[in-house]
Amino acid sequence: MGLIAMSARDLQRIEVLSKVVEGRMTIVAAAHVLALSSRQVRRLLERLQPDGAAAIRHKARGRPSNHRISGGVRDYALAIVRERYADFGPTLAAEKLAEQHGLTVSRETLRQGMAGAGLWLSRKQRRTFHQPRLRREAYGELVQIDGSDHRWFEDRGDPCSLLVFIDDATGKLMQLRFVRSESAFSYFEALELYLQSHGCPVAFYSDKHSVFRVARQEARNGQGMTQFGRALAELNIEILCANSSQAKGRVERANRTLQDRLVKELRLAGVATMDEGNAFLPGFVEHYKARFARIPARPADLHRPLNLSPGRLQEILCRREQRYVGAQLTFSYERKRIMLEENDVTRGLVGRYVETYAFADGRLEVRWTGHALSYRVFDKDQRVTHAAITENKRLGDVLAYIKERQDQRPPPKVKTNSEKTGYKPRGAKRGRKTDVMSDPAVASKREHALARLAAAE
Repeated sequence: MGLIAMSARDLQRIEVLSKVVEGRMTIVAAAHVLALSSRQVRRLLERLQPDGAAAIRHKARGRPSNHRISGGVRDYALAIVRERYADFGPTLAAEKLAEQHGLTVSRETLRQGMAGAGLWLSRKQRRTFHQPRLRREAYGELVQIDGSDHRWFEDRGDPCSLLVFIDDATGKLMQLRFVRSESAFSYFEALELYLQSHGCPVAFYSDKHSVFRVARQEARNGQGMTQFGRALAELNIEILCANSSQAKGRVERANRTLQDRLVKELRLAGVATMDEGNAFLPGFVEHYKARFARIPARPADLHRPLNLSPGRLQEILCRREQRYVGAQLTFSYERKRIMLEENDVTRGLVGRYVETYAFADGRLEVRWTGHALSYRVFDKDQRVTHAAITENKRLGDVLAYIKERQDQRPPPKVKTNSEKTGYKPRGAKRGRKTDVMSDPAVASKREHALARLAAAE
């Protein structure tokens, strides 16, 4: 007779019906177990006794559906999709066939046809694999850097970013720093601590954030370098940008581990602010190194000593730009008007460029050939420029600044229509709802009238 393919439901029905045939179960009980009516159980018994177990299977098994579309319509739909919608997904292609061509084809039918014709690949088939990159061999050869925006203090404090420096060869956390957002000054602050603790590595490995890489090739500011890139060039440190997040997976996985472990450690320690968190981080880093650090393939340490004076390091880790000096010895900087004090040096700077040094503590120096120049500041409106381009990683910090500036402004006073027209009320007017007896003038007249009436009597 051969093999008969049956479903689990059919096997359950055969088992229950066999008990009914043997007299071990009633038809009513069998109907209750199979969730069928008693009449349907009797029909199944009538089919089971003459034809055997194969008669229990559904009669439509192996037959084409009665609701299927014809092969011609299906081929016509696939021909249209191949000609006009080859890069469309099944759902959108089905919608366009109905809207533009009047062909009603279900999404699943179209998906199967497109998959068979090679016009559609499932998400699993489209998946790409990134081969893991081997670790660098020496300590200090490559340091991955990244920022992780997270609610590190949970509900105890505001969300902030954690700057992470991790060595590629050993997996050691080289530097952690809580900052408000990822910016050039925040990275300058973390880099200064790194250089003072470890020295200069061979290269840093980062993403394509605007702090590390100039997005526009036609940018006129500098030689295609950001402020952070310019500082690393002066320190003789290379900066490399990864093409994908998987390429710098070492620091990405470290961020995921920190978002689990560090958050809980901060909770146990009761840390609620960035200052407290930065004071807590050195002890956590040492514990992390003992737990996750690895031995490098080569024992050499490629960090170079930092042979710079503290003052020189401050001049490197700052924001330096060039500004054109106008005829009035003025130039614009950060929505401000800067006026140089007139002297023998500044008189010859008209039409030339001076260099501005903006430090993290808010100081601004204007220099010409290394000499500081005196200046005065004329403030302009210090609001965020309308429709300014803001990166996602700095959105939280920018919104906090905008909210702070809005809170400082007094609320606008809205004038009523009477105040706009200059109307001044002349006092209470008599009306049906006016209490006349409470008016002092009316009360005085009434008293005089009563007095005269009493005198007349």
